[in-house]
Amino acid sequence: MKQILCSFLTSLVFCSTLLGQAYNTGTIWNDTDGKPINAHGGGILYHQGSYYWYGEFKGQGKVGNVAMDGVSCYSSRDLKNWKNEGLALRMINDSTSPLQPGCLIERPKVIYNHKTKKYVMWFHHELKGKGYAAAMAGVAVADRPKGPFTYIKSVRPNPHAWPTNFPDSLKRPLTPGETLDRKDKNFGAKRAAGYLVRRDFESGQMSRDMTLYVDDDGTAYQITASEDNSTLHVNKLAIDYLGFTGEYYRVQPGGSNEAPALIKHGGKYYLITSGTTGWSPNPARSFVADKITGPYESLGNPAVGNDEDKATTFHSQGTFILPIEGKRETYIFMADRWVPNNAIDGTYVWLPLTIENGKPVIRMKE
Repeated sequence: MKQILCSFLTSLVFCSTLLGQAYNTGTIWNDTDGKPINAHGGGILYHQGSYYWYGEFKGQGKVGNVAMDGVSCYSSRDLKNWKNEGLALRMINDSTSPLQPGCLIERPKVIYNHKTKKYVMWFHHELKGKGYAAAMAGVAVADRPKGPFTYIKSVRPNPHAWPTNFPDSLKRPLTPGETLDRKDKNFGAKRAAGYLVRRDFESGQMSRDMTLYVDDDGTAYQITASEDNSTLHVNKLAIDYLGFTGEYYRVQPGGSNEAPALIKHGGKYYLITSGTTGWSPNPARSFVADKITGPYESLGNPAVGNDEDKATTFHSQGTFILPIEGKRETYIFMADRWVPNNAIDGTYVWLPLTIENGKPVIRMKE
């Protein structure tokens, strides 16, 4: 009993120390080689005692926002000291490839498939020179968490499929006579009513800012900003996690949410998003649901602090919520401080996230 108690107390001390080290308030964070960590818009996979941090590899200047190298990977056992494992996914130096240098790769996330024994990466993918018009989801696969990941394809999710929670009365493609003009006084109502779902029925739905979540039963979902960033979609992935099933749900129609991050706590699903103000920070939003597919109830701004902290989410935009292994119901809210004019100077904000009175709360670490 004494040995078990000692082990338990040691574990508590380790977890407490680990969390104290892991928090970051936007300062430069160097890897174990003494160089700034370059893993923006990232997500973390925990596997066999190690954490793997995947993110966008940024370059100098405004052009540094496009993908010239690929997706970076760092590993750590304590969440503070991160070893650079190189590029998990490399760009393909071929002008015929969708993944050629100069395209956009944003918000990469990796999950492990216990059935196939594969590591699966999804990311927001835009074609070179096309801005944000493609709005696709790219997927790659690897045998090891560090990669190398092999690029498979980029697609728009769920072509020729209607959202499960879409009214039958609206299940028809948009006709040439039906338009969605921003100058239209009914623009917001039409958008919320699913005009863009109908517009994209043939091609597949848009996918921009995104995250991944594997539920308790092993079912995986991609949660993504769709419909011109006006509505979130919760997309069920195939058994191998490499494609979409055609089953998907609209969340907060017309609410203009992006940067989704999700956790499950106490049997409920908590979703944190941002508004759509480009690179500029804005107040975060939080939601709760009994099912991952919704419906989601709004819980307001989870940021707690002074007026500026709340208005800017601590001058950052969320990217992922990390459950701490071995520390029950303990989470880190991961976010980025973007520097669009010199992308490589972006830093990271990692703060404690708690659930208090049924609502997510994010506070600046004291």
